[in-house]
Amino acid sequence: MFSAIFTKEYWASSFAKMKDTRYLAIIGLMIALKYLLNNLRIPVADNLNIMLTFIPTAVEAMVVGPGAAIISAVITDFLTGFLSPFGPYFPGYMLSKALGGIIFGLFFYRRKFKFADVLIAKALINYIVNVGLGSLWSSMLYGKAFVFYATTSLIKNTILLPVEALLLYALLRALCPVLERRGIIKTA
Repeated sequence: MFSAIFTKEYWASSFAKMKDTRYLAIIGLMIALKYLLNNLRIPVADNLNIMLTFIPTAVEAMVVGPGAAIISAVITDFLTGFLSPFGPYFPGYMLSKALGGIIFGLFFYRRKFKFADVLIAKALINYIVNVGLGSLWSSMLYGKAFVFYATTSLIKNTILLPVEALLLYALLRALCPVLERRGIIKTA
């Protein structure tokens, strides 16, 4: 799995998607979905929400790869940050969105994946990006201790991990044959 991600060809193929009109349309659709889903949030605690933006992020990363997913994450962050902010704009959240796209891309782009891959990718995002970085960003912005945000985020992300992984796996497995038949994705 990981030998391909260190090749120039792997990353070039992902960034090349940004020059293809068909993939640009898919990226635009995913940005719109991420924007809409960003506005549909269920508040859980102070600066902690249940959201479904991971779904279009994962689908997009599977289709266009981690390189193009980074660019899409930056665009999405600017749109959501300036058109419908839920607090002050903070570039740390852009980094979090980009890392989510990279992780999903590394696990799903140009390869066949199993449930374990989805679970590992989602766990990395939940714990490193959402709990770790998200708690750091919240403590920097809102002044409460990192431990305060990390504790509630850890509980939420742990409870949601199996549900999110199962939902994502079912959706991606259903989409893969359709996208392969249409020549949109290629798996190893």
